[in-house]
Amino acid sequence: MKSKKAGFNSIDEYIATFPDETQKVLEEVRALIKSIVPDARENISYQIAAFEVNGKNFIHIAGWKKHISIYPIPAGTDAFNKEIVKYADGKGTVKFPLDKPLPLKLIEKAIKNRLTDHLKNTSYK
Repeated sequence: MKSKKAGFNSIDEYIATFPDETQKVLEEVRALIKSIVPDARENISYQIAAFEVNGKNFIHIAGWKKHISIYPIPAGTDAFNKEIVKYADGKGTVKFPLDKPLPLKLIEKAIKNRLTDHLKNTSYK
């Protein structure tokens, strides 16, 4: 496995550094992001996977030993906030354990909420 401190040139290169299980989960989330925001540009920011809309990153995903993370946590409805809080860890981070089923519907809501927040703060170029 390649060192996580290495400079990555693409999300493919970043994801390839992880064990198969982590790669599968990162690819699932990547595909979900791309299905919601097909024109999002992929890049590497802070040595993790990032997705850009309107010239700025709107969401990041990262792989870890026992979980994947999504940054930042978006604002949402009270119901969404109650649902996501059990995955919250620190300021602006949600962690999804690799040993549990991925809550894809919740992640989809998080991506959509984050995109809404992002679009309010950026304009099309």
